[in-house]
Amino acid sequence: MLSLRRLVPRLVLAVPFAALVSTACGDSVSPIDSNPLLLRSISGASATASMFAVLANAAVTCTTGSIVGDVGTYQAAPTGSVTQTICPVTGSVHVGDAVAKDAFNAFLSTYAALAPKAGDVCTTLTGTLAGVTLSPGSYCYDAAATLTGVLTLRGPANGIWNFKIGTSGTGALTGTSFSVVMAGGGQACNVTWWVAQAATMTTSAFQGNILAGAAISMTDGTFNGNAWSKADVTLKGTTATGCNGSRGSNGNGHGKDNDKNKCNQGVGNGREGCDPGDSNHHNASNDEDGGTRGNPGRKGGR
Repeated sequence: MLSLRRLVPRLVLAVPFAALVSTACGDSVSPIDSNPLLLRSISGASATASMFAVLANAAVTCTTGSIVGDVGTYQAAPTGSVTQTICPVTGSVHVGDAVAKDAFNAFLSTYAALAPKAGDVCTTLTGTLAGVTLSPGSYCYDAAATLTGVLTLRGPANGIWNFKIGTSGTGALTGTSFSVVMAGGGQACNVTWWVAQAATMTTSAFQGNILAGAAISMTDGTFNGNAWSKADVTLKGTTATGCNGSRGSNGNGHGKDNDKNKCNQGVGNGREGCDPGDSNHHNASNDEDGGTRGNPGRKGGR
């Protein structure tokens, strides 16, 4: 019998341990769990998918929100569509073109690779996760997960969290007034939520990459991660920032490729995927005109 120490190297809880039930799914950690998005291990194709902040089968709909990153659908028009209503996209829009098709197929491969398998080891979760703090690791809900309150993910910058919802075969992810807070240097892009069925967030501040077997819907909240769905993606009143949104590529004429504009790297700012501060491409940034990497740049255009 496996010891709890082997299953959960370090599990920190802000509520009694009885709120969670820790179990083993098998005897060894799947190599899949060492990389949440498998960006380099599935024929190299998932790197193509990673540039998409939002990726769906047929339709992406965004209303009174914004998306930072590329957006795409597997199906081409007229069945495939990206509808923007007061929703700017900082990136490119791909409706059924070769780039989107390759990315969607890579997503399907990633989704299948992350699916629960015999031999996986995870910690089984129950309840809403309100007030819970989790260290890096693999976590499972046997069926649906209905979440609310504040979940804190505490770990180093290279910490990885894998959540699998519906390991028994069915299960949706639902969050209402639910917030995910990264602490201790943890990065949202190192968090993966594999969902057997749909993912629905309402008035939530969600973080992590969602790979859903059905539709993804977000209403009146914020989202920091990539949303990839086997069905459709609908965002309403939601600000979405993809993990690789700054890589905006050349699409099929429906979006903008302006990821290098108006970035503000310099003292106190983190990585933004834009100019490092010592070139001069004359865009509205405090990095330009010969500034030194890590410094605010020259002032007043001098």
